[in-house]
Amino acid sequence: MDGFKHQSFFQDIKSREVHGYRVKRRPYISHESCNFNQIGAVAVDHDGFTPPPMALAFCKTGKNSHIVAVTDEGGYLSLFNTRVPFPSSSTHLQNAEKAKVLEWVAHDNAIFDVCWIKEDTNILTASGDQSIKVWDAQGKQCVRALMGHTGSVKSICPHPTNHDIVVSGSRDGSFALWDLRCPDSCSENRCIPSIATVHEAHISPCQRRTRRGKASSVSITSILYLKDELSIASAGAVDSVIKFWDTRNLKCPVVQACPHPDVSAQKAPRYHGVSSLSQDLNGAFISASCMDSRIYLYNVLQAEKGPVKTFKGCKIESFFVKSAISPDASHILSGSSDGNAYVWQVNKPLEDPIMLKGHDGEVTALDWCTSETGKVATSSDDFTVRFWNIHNSCYSNIRSPSSIRRRVTALSSMQRRKLFSDEKPASIKNESAGCDSNLACHQDLPDPITVPEMSTPVSKKRKPLPSFEPQENFEKTPEAAKRSPSSVLNPPSSLRKTIRDYFLVTPPSGLHSK
Repeated sequence: MDGFKHQSFFQDIKSREVHGYRVKRRPYISHESCNFNQIGAVAVDHDGFTPPPMALAFCKTGKNSHIVAVTDEGGYLSLFNTRVPFPSSSTHLQNAEKAKVLEWVAHDNAIFDVCWIKEDTNILTASGDQSIKVWDAQGKQCVRALMGHTGSVKSICPHPTNHDIVVSGSRDGSFALWDLRCPDSCSENRCIPSIATVHEAHISPCQRRTRRGKASSVSITSILYLKDELSIASAGAVDSVIKFWDTRNLKCPVVQACPHPDVSAQKAPRYHGVSSLSQDLNGAFISASCMDSRIYLYNVLQAEKGPVKTFKGCKIESFFVKSAISPDASHILSGSSDGNAYVWQVNKPLEDPIMLKGHDGEVTALDWCTSETGKVATSSDDFTVRFWNIHNSCYSNIRSPSSIRRRVTALSSMQRRKLFSDEKPASIKNESAGCDSNLACHQDLPDPITVPEMSTPVSKKRKPLPSFEPQENFEKTPEAAKRSPSSVLNPPSSLRKTIRDYFLVTPPSGLHSK
């Protein structure tokens, strides 16, 4: 009898799906049913010498996205192909021999960070020998050396669109800007000096000192060049504060963000350093892994208000443990001192994270593959690098937070028309027609209070727009008429926007009279 009822119940469900509307698949799969796939693992070995891996990075272009660069404590730089088959019967050393594409000694000391630039033709390496080197990935030749730091270089990040500009953070407490187009200061070593340096970027607010009288740690642990192409985010070992800098004026940070902005100054806060920063592909969010074993997610436009999400579950007991937000801002991947890697869904921070088991030591560096969705790489003190495919286990069909943000912030057609309300109707018609096909050119405009200033004819003549060609009847400057690069790369500083423009400032009395 019971069997008959169960059979009728399932037949009823099947009948509804066949003859009626189809029920949508649940966008989120519970952790109990997750079946993540470990693609394979390779050993970090150089003819019997097995240093622990320190950093890794996938190629950025689609055709090379399966290539991952791995650096280690011995100063080696190795490239692996993650698409080769990894049989379960093979050892990690055999897998490494099969997957290894190239390998060479890049530094005489540990390499703490690595990244690809210029369509994956060059590689940047940051080392404990206080230098940064630019490598030709095919020829294994050093084409540039960036010298100037007085401590180990802990983090590097290229400009989001112009990879000739690089920012680096060092253990000496400074971060520096470099231009690879600058002439060599010494032709033999191909050394390039920095174009700007900020010293003591992160120091203790109380100037704490150790028992032996030495100053507390001022090391910069992570540095990011933000997607607005003008701002830099930095974090250090002294506290959990993230500082945002305007590259046009580096005298002081524009904005500071911390996990607890509302804590009273009278209470003695406990200081936790930040081990790593990461940003999504659109630059909408920044994740910060903190030494209090928490990962904080900040909205870049409202960073001073504190984190919007907090993720717990991993153990961050050293500054070598890193975390990274996925390119679509839907997941966060983190290493851990307990030998596991963890994955959270950004939209469900209170859910228990997915645990990636397999390593036998502290999981440190990691990275997301930008072109192959769900592929990640993790490295550990067990001298191995493991590759995972978590797409089928925890990826959601829900739109990523960054894509939602970009859609919400787009201006309506009525708001776009108001930008040119002080011009003639004919001009309004022409401009609105051109702007409808280039919606992105106005989606990041500041508060409406500044609209009259930005909509004057002068600013329209001078302001360069990346995706909007000006009308031929506009008056052009000599540089613009010749289509000189300087008209695009060096616009007036008053017309370029940075992260400062997104933070609301209380206007003087009388501005709101309108």
